[in-house]
Amino acid sequence: MNKIRSAKRMDDIQPFHVMELLTRARQLEAEGRDIIHMEVGEPDFTTPEPIIQAGIEALQAGKTHYTPAAGIPELRQALSGFYQQRYGVKIDPARILITPGASGALLLATGVLLDIGDELIMADPGYPCNRNFTRFVEARARMVPVDADSGYQLTAEHVKQAWNAQTAGVLLASPANPTGTLVGAEQLKAIHQQVAAKGGSLIVDEIYHGLVYDSEAQTALAISDDIFVINSFSKYFNMTGWRLGWMVVPQAYIPLADKLAQNLFLAAPTLAQHAALACFEPETLAILEARRLEFQKRRDFLLPALRELGFDIPLTPEGAFYIYANCESVTDDSFSFSQELLEEAGVAVTPGLDFGHHRAAQHLRFAYTTSVERLAEGVERIRKFLEK
Repeated sequence: MNKIRSAKRMDDIQPFHVMELLTRARQLEAEGRDIIHMEVGEPDFTTPEPIIQAGIEALQAGKTHYTPAAGIPELRQALSGFYQQRYGVKIDPARILITPGASGALLLATGVLLDIGDELIMADPGYPCNRNFTRFVEARARMVPVDADSGYQLTAEHVKQAWNAQTAGVLLASPANPTGTLVGAEQLKAIHQQVAAKGGSLIVDEIYHGLVYDSEAQTALAISDDIFVINSFSKYFNMTGWRLGWMVVPQAYIPLADKLAQNLFLAAPTLAQHAALACFEPETLAILEARRLEFQKRRDFLLPALRELGFDIPLTPEGAFYIYANCESVTDDSFSFSQELLEEAGVAVTPGLDFGHHRAAQHLRFAYTTSVERLAEGVERIRKFLEK
């Protein structure tokens, strides 16, 4: 077979190793094996019923045509009201662009802000698609190693040290994937000041906002109106398959982001937009709050259980639904360990390799996106696996 011709960028864009693990897990399940899933970052809850019903009603009403590229006005207005209600922050609905998932928002942000050869500073470990989006627009991710001493987050000092002539901006995630940690308010202000002084752009991924457990997370929009903030209906609102997200952009960037959205994807899914209008109803928010408390219950079970097994977890994750664990006491190769754990014990977890290069072989990510009963079974299986 002749070698196909492909763009050079494809050599640099890496696959999700967790998706390969998931594929193998599904194969084992098809063969009759019972697999405990602690690998994929997707809530196990179905979309709340009021949202489903709103989607059905939109379909029955024939709302199946394109919407404006920036999204339906009603949803942008609803999001503006949500920021006012939840954070006490006033956002002009014109600054809110509805996107096909947060991925669509990240693609818009990198496309609008980055030129060929530009660098975007981000934490290592971090969400892998961020560096792949950067590569897709012919820019580069400047991966800065972070550890528990900074909460696995960038600091203003990190930004200062990493900034160079090619730097166009900084990307933060709070709460972060894979660590579940937050950027503190004072640190966020200091980073913003550092970036603004350099004439760069600050992008803040708030995809896991709403899923915070021991404190209240304030949006970066409370600090300044020149920050790009990305969010999603997938995690907190349990709408992963609806493919819906949003981005709040500085006023001057509205025409650019709208123009790029028109060309990249025309508009976000119409039915999903109309369904999402039900996200902000009191009935829906009550369901989501109950589910947030269930995630906290799972975290509070799994964290000490993993520590008891010998995993080193120096920080309590403050948000999202992940635990990032140092596994050096049990293996020096988290990738091989995750494969063996799946095959032999029927437990699927994510190797650190998916999230960067810094000490990746010494870390695993556990997602508490299944019930406490299933998590308990998973812990017991891991215990027996380690005793072999």
